[in-house]
Amino acid sequence: MATMITINVRNNSPVLQNFFFFQQPAIYTGGAQVYSNSLYSQALLPYATSGAVLTFSMVLQNYAGVQQQIMPPQVGQPSGQLAAIQPIGLTPAPGGAPTNNATTMTVSPSLGLSVPVTTSGPQQGSFRIITPVFNPVLANYNAGSAVQTLMGGIILSNFVTAQPNTNLDCQPIIKFYVQTGTYTAGTVMNFTASSATAALCDATPGYSSFNVSYNPDGTWTVTPFALVRAAGGASALVEGSAGVIEGSNPQNTEIKNEAGTAVISTGYTANFNPPVMVQNLSHPNAIQMYSEYQVGPIGGPSSGRMCTQRAGNTAVFS
Repeated sequence: MATMITINVRNNSPVLQNFFFFQQPAIYTGGAQVYSNSLYSQALLPYATSGAVLTFSMVLQNYAGVQQQIMPPQVGQPSGQLAAIQPIGLTPAPGGAPTNNATTMTVSPSLGLSVPVTTSGPQQGSFRIITPVFNPVLANYNAGSAVQTLMGGIILSNFVTAQPNTNLDCQPIIKFYVQTGTYTAGTVMNFTASSATAALCDATPGYSSFNVSYNPDGTWTVTPFALVRAAGGASALVEGSAGVIEGSNPQNTEIKNEAGTAVISTGYTANFNPPVMVQNLSHPNAIQMYSEYQVGPIGGPSSGRMCTQRAGNTAVFS
């Protein structure tokens, strides 16, 4: 089952507010200025008088996307019509299991992206879009990272203007923002200005749900949650604080080497659905970023996962 990120917004101000959602831009190599699109926008009545809650959900899957420019990217204007997307893997660390991390863009006879294949070129944690030869005087294209909404729609989240006959590497960042405003989905917005006072929903520690409240004084309150799967199979959302899930953290997880022949660390897992956040690692230095491991409950079964985040004695496996 695909992992979802869900953001629930409550308007605690006394008047109707418009909210929009956007993602932190990826790190790009091989492109110029990075642009951001709004992912969703909707008006919301005050909670005190309506009880209304605005929910935005998306699939946690990396997509490469390309589109033809209608005009040079301009804040407040649509970036273009999304023409092609491909689900794609991220480059592992040296020695890690290969992933299908590269796709080739075509412009003739029509705009498209090939089925991803494995290449050793991109930096760890990134994917590559290989652009063809084309004449930018006649046509320009946007290329970058896309997301899929729960309803199945695909939106180019952030992008650069593609350069002909080059390699564009993109390293996605799974941090999302909520801000007041009316940028409709697919509209170019100013990330720097909008994110400065926005609510941050950081999914990198393994959180899958966020309750966001817009306060009367214009500030935000963000409460993250992670899905906890108990020994009996039942699941529940557990509140987190400052990137760490609260409560008792008994050792319930083992991390094996890629071959699954040796346990290299144990820890506590609050969510066995990817991304899997493991806390209280017994041997954190044995875990390397972008390397492949077998992760599962103590005694099994285990699943192959790549380490995509590590800080202190906590690691995230996707």
